[in-house]
Amino acid sequence: MIEIKKYNIEDKSVWDAFIPNSKNATFLFYRDFIEYHKDRFEDYSLLFYSKGKLVGLLPANRSATHVYTHQGLTYGGLLVFATLKMNMYLDMYKTLMEYLLAEGVTGFFVKPTPSIYEQCPSGEFDYLQFLMQAKLVKRDVASVIELSNKIPLSKLRKRGIQKAEKHHLVVKEVSDFTSFWKQILTPNLQKTHGVSPVHSLNEIHLLKSKFPKNIRQFNVCLGSDVIGGTTIFETETVAHAQYISMSKDYDKFGGLDFLFHHLITSVFSEKKYFDFGISNEQRGLKINEGLLAWKEGFGARTKTYSMYEINPANVHLLSNVLI
Repeated sequence: MIEIKKYNIEDKSVWDAFIPNSKNATFLFYRDFIEYHKDRFEDYSLLFYSKGKLVGLLPANRSATHVYTHQGLTYGGLLVFATLKMNMYLDMYKTLMEYLLAEGVTGFFVKPTPSIYEQCPSGEFDYLQFLMQAKLVKRDVASVIELSNKIPLSKLRKRGIQKAEKHHLVVKEVSDFTSFWKQILTPNLQKTHGVSPVHSLNEIHLLKSKFPKNIRQFNVCLGSDVIGGTTIFETETVAHAQYISMSKDYDKFGGLDFLFHHLITSVFSEKKYFDFGISNEQRGLKINEGLLAWKEGFGARTKTYSMYEINPANVHLLSNVLI
């Protein structure tokens, strides 16, 4: 029998101890990451127990009658051990749906962790969303390189790298995000999209202090001047470009081509995947063609990020599945 408990601050050490042993968790699911923006969300995280033993976690937040996994995270879902079998997963999800129904939840929104971030096969939710008649509400196109099976660079990317070398650009890893945030990233986002970075400068510095090995900043420089850069979120299997930006004054210097070629072939060459992130706008309905073409010039190809809506009232569909 599965028992569910709502997370509270006293559970932090137990929660965090579970994360490195989960087959489908990354550093994003530690409480220090989930809670850096806790003032923006009503936390609704849950812990799952079987015979008194912790067997699963659900990072989540609630808004009115909807529960999300989690709106402050790129991906999520039910976190479990590699030893957990399908019948137990079914039991956990059935108990979860019953729990949400009793709590007055009418919509459960799941952004499943993409397979490239998982430690071993974790397709349980793929089957569950089929059984529960989940509704696909969003899908984005991400560009990913499988680093053990790279597609050759395009001529344009090679040309950009040559231009950067001609201008004597250099790549530097730094622990201070200030120059990139204030001089490059924030002005570009505000001018192009009228928005600010998801993480404020203070927040990214806070997260860097909590996760120094996972959050890394690489700047491309002309002499002592920062002209572009990228912020990398590094997991066990993936190097993910969380932010990418370049000074418009140096667009033709090939700085980003040079930077990412260096990251892919040197810094993160031993990772399984390099994830450039999505190229979508308007909730996935449109693709920024120029951005997508630039990423594909490195040999990146499509991986989709999805969001599903599940009606907890469909819990009866999980009965009598095992025969």
